[in-house]
Amino acid sequence: MRRRIVLTSILVTSIAGIAFAQSVHHGDQTSGQGNSADSTFASQMMQAMDRMNSGMAAARPMGDPDRDFAAMMIPHHQGAIDMAKVELIYGRDPVLRRLAQGIIVEQQQEIELMQRSLSERRGPRP
Repeated sequence: MRRRIVLTSILVTSIAGIAFAQSVHHGDQTSGQGNSADSTFASQMMQAMDRMNSGMAAARPMGDPDRDFAAMMIPHHQGAIDMAKVELIYGRDPVLRRLAQGIIVEQQQEIELMQRSLSERRGPRP
């Protein structure tokens, strides 16, 4: 059941990334001339999502739900951090900028917690 939830979240994230890429691409074609900041924003967001999806796909399930959850969530959270940083560069809405700042702080703390959990699961090295 948990594996199904993780795989479903990966699928949903991938579909969202594809839809975003298609809408960005379609928008560039219909506009005739692209806004450089919009184009750079879209490119950086796509790069963040690509890194996130690659990292999540590389975290192969090992049969330990806790370990598998942490291994897949770390790149997912890092993707959220990377996307929030792009929002801080290009975004102007003060509410969304505050949200992005909170995402960076909270998700980084959660990454550190998951990394500690993974390192404890590995045990002491010889």
